Amino acid sequence: VQLQAYGGGLVQAGGSLRLSCAASGRTFSSYAMAWFRQAPGKEREFVAAITWSGGSSYYADSVKGRFTISRDNAKNTVYLQMNSLKPEDTAVYYCAASARLRVGVNEYDYWGQGTQVTVSS
Repeated sequence: VQLQAYGGGLVQAGGSLRLSCAASGRTFSSYAMAWFRQAPGKEREFVAAITWSGGSSYYADSVKGRFTISRDNAKNTVYLQMNSLKPEDTAVYYCAASARLRVGVNEYDYWGQGTQVTVSS
């Protein structure tokens, strides 16, 4: 499966953004999907993940209550709604696909190219 993330941009602290990740291939609905992020000088970290059906999701503590992951299998797209953004959310955000819901960077098989999110204070 090929993934393309988009929707990043520059936003003020407290603002919102919605990221999208479009997938190609008819097997999208069989994959768990996740968002990761990588800030300058830091390792890539888990943000959120959702099962193939959308029935379950999991979040990093740092974004819980502010971010929401969702998916539309009919559109082959996964979303990340980000509210109450903070400067520390600034990073390149990546979407990824795996056969099962995981939280480890090395446990995802397919990656999108990343989209920059910058939150100004």
